[in-house]
Amino acid sequence: MKVADMHCDTIAEIFYGLRDGKDMGLAKNNLHVDLEKMAKGDYLVQNFAMFVNLKKYADPMDHCLKLIDLFYNELAKNQDKIALALNYKDIINNRNSGKMSAMLTIEEGGVTKCNPAHLRNFYRLGVRMITLTWNYENGIGFPNFLMTEGEKTDYKTPDTKRGLTGFGLEFVHEMERLGMIIDVSHLSDAGFYQVLDNTTKPFVASHSNARAICSHIRNLSDDMIRKLAERGGVMGINYCPEFLEEARDGNDAVGTVSAIVKHIKHIVSVGGYECVGLGSDYDGIPVHRDLPDASCLPLLAEALEKEGFRRYEIEAVFYRNVLRVYKDVLI
Repeated sequence: MKVADMHCDTIAEIFYGLRDGKDMGLAKNNLHVDLEKMAKGDYLVQNFAMFVNLKKYADPMDHCLKLIDLFYNELAKNQDKIALALNYKDIINNRNSGKMSAMLTIEEGGVTKCNPAHLRNFYRLGVRMITLTWNYENGIGFPNFLMTEGEKTDYKTPDTKRGLTGFGLEFVHEMERLGMIIDVSHLSDAGFYQVLDNTTKPFVASHSNARAICSHIRNLSDDMIRKLAERGGVMGINYCPEFLEEARDGNDAVGTVSAIVKHIKHIVSVGGYECVGLGSDYDGIPVHRDLPDASCLPLLAEALEKEGFRRYEIEAVFYRNVLRVYKDVLI
């Protein structure tokens, strides 16, 4: 079963490893994602997010550019196995050449420094999806929870008041004009509805689950799922245990395939099977017990089949829904 995964943080982890003197690369490593594991998992396309923590770097844009340089260097080293994809056609051409595809994305729109010229230059560098916010206010909008030093973070109360800024509205308009995919994972509830009201093309929540099943506010409410589905968008199931299951009896969630299936079944019941895909968040989350790395995706396909999902529905969840959005949005 082919796999299209809308989100992983592997490039940032490789960068940190190299910085710390560890010999890491995309071909084979001890992370959740490498080319060997992807091949075993039958990957068609992996979105590689350039994750930047705004509070960690004096010049976040400079750090993002370093990550992009690493991304392209890794593709060059492994050009016999994986190639850049800028659109749907590239993914199909790469597949026909026996290669997996890599799509370049950014997790933290703030790296553009609220300058449309920087947004356009990232597009010219090959970026085709941007997660508008991470966990900080960034000039584009507000996340659903704010990480504030010295304060306890509220993971249960969604932000229904603060959404996109004036520049944020300009930002999503320009993304849509360019043919970039808007990603609302991490964005506040208010921001989600502003994206919905101020765009016309499909958008995604690349790594978010169902709030009705697990009440963490990184997940989407049923109304948000329905609205995303009506727009033709897709949400990618996040394998992070705490976004899949509530902690029980003081014990942290460990991550089970059954929990992932439960979220998928609920999302399908609310928005239809056409609105759900995969967005593992590999290398940005704790290890998922049942799906510890990219090689394990056949286990999820088997679990869905056992739950009564038909093959075409599983294919839709695993890759066809994501490819449809890429075909609709990417130029």
